[in-house]
Parts: sequence; structure tokens; C-alpha cells
Amino acid sequence: MRELMNPESPLSRRLGVISRPHRGFWQDMVQDVVMPFTLREPALSDAPQIAELHVTSWRETYSHLLSEVFFTEEHVQSRYEMWSHILGNPRAEWGIRIAECRGQVIGFAFFGPSFGPAGQELPRDRQLFSLYVTAERYGTGVGQTLLDATAADGPAMLWVARDNLRAVAFYRRNGFEFDGAEQTDPGAPAIVDARMVR
Repeated sequence: MRELMNPESPLSRRLGVISRPHRGFWQDMVQDVVMPFTLREPALSDAPQIAELHVTSWRETYSHLLSEVFFTEEHVQSRYEMWSHILGNPRAEWGIRIAECRGQVIGFAFFGPSFGPAGQELPRDRQLFSLYVTAERYGTGVGQTLLDATAADGPAMLWVARDNLRAVAFYRRNGFEFDGAEQTDPGAPAIVDARMVR
């Protein structure tokens, strides 16, 4: 085993272990093992981790479209205040779940009654407001589990960045389709949000 942990050893070379300049073979093996996670309702004390993940997810996905102001400590603080308000004033009609692994929040989802501009008729009564997962957990079932625990498989609507192809494909696999409605946030005009319904 000690030889396998050294990619330069004769045994590793015979087995085809590839030398990596920045990470050892054993580190790669551990990284490839999918660690288990649990789902639960968040408490007010989870607000800092949720806010941090919220901003980190935006950085991982939209850094090429957003200015640095979206990734500053001030923005993290604004998200913390937002989540502190949400978690400190829970409503029975909201469905909020976090995915956790070894005490770290690795994803969250927020679902509840739809809302929009006054007087606007909405296509569904329920809306998925957010679903974020850390990048290293993409494709591991965390996002699907969060969606199932909040929106389940009933009628719903959501807004997604039109060019976020991974997210669009995920929602399509879950029965959502674009209905033609689009909008932009004046604070982030490079991102076009498109509505999906099922």
C-alpha cells in the first residue's frame, strides 16, 4: 500500500498509476469517494454557512458575468442578513432544507408560495426560489434530494439563468420546461433569467 501511495514507485508504474504534480494518488482516491450527507431543516445558527455557500455558488457559476462586488465580504454579509431574516421568521408554507456533510452545509433549497409583480398572473402557485450545491457535489444526488424534499414532483415554477446549461438540464430531467417568460436584474444585467414550469 505504501508503494501505491507513491505514484513514482515501481509498483505504481506497473499498475499504471499516473503521477500528478499537485495531488497525491491517495488524495485522489479519497476525493473520489462520495461522502454521505444528511438533510434537515435549517436553524437560525445555519445562516452564516448558507450565506457563504450562496455567494460561493454564484462565484463558481457566474464569476465571468458578475462584477467583483458580488463576491465581497459585504455581499456575504448581505446574504447573511437575508438568511437570518428568513430563518428567524419561519412560515408554515415554506419548505427549506439544507444538505450537510461532517458539519458543513453542502447545499440548500428554498420552496414556497409563488410571488411576482402586483397584478401579474403567475403560472403556478408554488415556486422554487433557490437550489444551490457546492461544485464538488455536482452529480452526486445532493441537488436531486433537495429538490425532492422541497418541491417533490408537483406543479411548480422557478427562475433559472438561461445560460446555466447544467441547471437547465437538471430541471428538464425533473419535468420543467421554459414558458417563454424572461427577466433581468438591473444589478446583474449580463444574466438573463428564464422561467420554467411543470
